[in-house]
Amino acid sequence: MNISFDKIFTVSNFISFLRVFLVIPYIIILPNLDEGNNRLWVIILIAIGYISDLLDGYLARKLNEVSELGKIIDPLADKVCVIAVVTMLFLSDEIPTFYFVVIILRDVIIFFGGILVSKKIGKVLPSNLLGKITVSSIGFFIIAVVSNLHQHSIMIYDFLYYISIILSFASVAGYALRAYEIINWNKKSENI
Repeated sequence: MNISFDKIFTVSNFISFLRVFLVIPYIIILPNLDEGNNRLWVIILIAIGYISDLLDGYLARKLNEVSELGKIIDPLADKVCVIAVVTMLFLSDEIPTFYFVVIILRDVIIFFGGILVSKKIGKVLPSNLLGKITVSSIGFFIIAVVSNLHQHSIMIYDFLYYISIILSFASVAGYALRAYEIINWNKKSENI
């Protein structure tokens, strides 16, 4: 894998790096969720993280800043934020153990699977649409948890819970299938 140093200091990479630093306010605010306006602040931080995720990819393409490093930083920033938020919510007894385990395992499997695929093919696979939709569904469920939606509409809360779990399993399967196909295609290309 070849990381070009002229593509490290880009606007899109800077936005991805900033998203990683959202972990700090999450860690500070989430243990004290019921104090003051902390629930609102967490929702605002999630919105900032989501907008920055859309913005960094858009700017990378628009400004011709797509790079191997960017393909690493963007999904890594997503994973760091999701793991931090889900862990803090789990430790605060806001989400069930099963949900915590599914989301953490999803990110760990995709992360280490991505490393293995990168070593085999020599480049980083970019995030795909199913992965982005899954992260969005997790974000919507987290917003439902933080906003106490279960007290107002258990049906919507349950829908967001189950859809994010189903998409988590589907995204792992999708990444595995994609990795398998790319590795096989890469082997066939080497043999030609």
